[in-house]
Amino acid sequence: MINSDPMSETKTRIKDIAALASVSVGTVDRVLHNRGEVAQKTREKVLKIVKETEYSPNVMAQALKLKKKFSFASLLPESNENNPFWIKHPAGMQKAIRELEPFPISLHHITFDIFSEADFQAKTKKILSDKPDGVLLAPIFKAESILFCRKLKEANIPFVFVDGFIDETDFLSYTGENIFQSGRVAGQLTDIVTPEKGDILLVNIARNLQNIHHLNSRTQGFLNYFETSGRNSGKKIMLNISDPSLSSVFKSLEKTFSKHNNICSVFMTGSKSHLIASYLHGKKIRNVNVVGYDLLDMNVAFLKSGIIKFLIGQKPEEQTFRGIKKLFEYLSLNKTPGKIEYLPVDIVTSENVDFFL
Repeated sequence: MINSDPMSETKTRIKDIAALASVSVGTVDRVLHNRGEVAQKTREKVLKIVKETEYSPNVMAQALKLKKKFSFASLLPESNENNPFWIKHPAGMQKAIRELEPFPISLHHITFDIFSEADFQAKTKKILSDKPDGVLLAPIFKAESILFCRKLKEANIPFVFVDGFIDETDFLSYTGENIFQSGRVAGQLTDIVTPEKGDILLVNIARNLQNIHHLNSRTQGFLNYFETSGRNSGKKIMLNISDPSLSSVFKSLEKTFSKHNNICSVFMTGSKSHLIASYLHGKKIRNVNVVGYDLLDMNVAFLKSGIIKFLIGQKPEEQTFRGIKKLFEYLSLNKTPGKIEYLPVDIVTSENVDFFL
C-alpha cells in the first residue's frame, strides 16, 4: 500500500505548517517563538497542526546561525585496573562532540580518584577556575558534590548529572538509571535464583560508603524489594569493604563465608562482580549465585561461565552522549531539557550478553 501523505516521508517544515494552516511562514514563526501579535484562533490552529505533524525544529540549523563558542568540562572517576567501568563514558562524550563538529565546542575531560574525596575537591577547584560554559558530572561523593554544585550555580554554570543525581542541587538534567528502582530489579533477580530460606550477601566496596550516593540508593532499593515483594525470608547480610584490593576483598569474603554457612546468593552493588566470582571460582563454591552491574570484560567472562547469573547494564556511553547534547542545546538554543531522563534497565544473562557487546 502506498502512503499518499507527502509529509509522512519527510521531516515537517515551517512552510508545510503554514500551508496547512493557510497562514504565512512569518505567522508560524511568531507562534512557535511566542513573539509578536497573533490572533488566538490562528495561534490555536497553528499549534494544533504542530502537534499533529510532530514538528520539531532543526536544532543544528538554528544553532549554526549563532556561531558561539562553547567550552564544556566533565568530571568523572578515572578508569584503572581497579575501576574499569569508567573507561566507557568518554566514548559517549566523544560521539556527541563528533556529531556537533560544525560548532566550535571544546571539552576538557577531568578525572578524579573514586576513593579520594580530597582529589575530587581539588578537581572541582580546577573546573571553577577554568569557568566553563557547562559541566557534566558524576556526583559520586554526595557532600562534596553538593558543595561543588552550589558553587556552579553561583557562577551561573549549568550542569548535568550522569550515574546518579542529587535532589539537593539545582541540576539542569539527569540521564541514567533510576538507581533505587534498579536496586529493586536486582532484588527481584536475586529472589528468582535464591532458595526461599537461603541467606543473601550484599557487598559494597567503598572507603566511605555513607558518602557514596549511588551505592546507598541501590542498596536501599534492593532491601526495599524484599520488604515489600520478595518471597525470600533468609538473612540479608551486609558486607562493606573499604579496601578494593584483591587480597582485602578475598580476606573479607573468606571471613564472611566462614561465619555464615547459608549464603546462597551475593549482590554486588557496584561493577566489581568479577571479584566475587573469582573468589567463588577459586574456592570451588558452585552453589552461590552472583548478581551485579556492568558489562566489563571480566564480568562478562564469569557471566558466560555461569558463576554470575545476571548483570544489569547502565548504558554509560548513552548517559554521557545525551548529557553533552543537552548542555549544548540548552546553551545554544535555550532549550531546557526534561529534568529526569531514565534509561531502560538492561538485564543481561549468558544467553543474551552477546547482543549487548
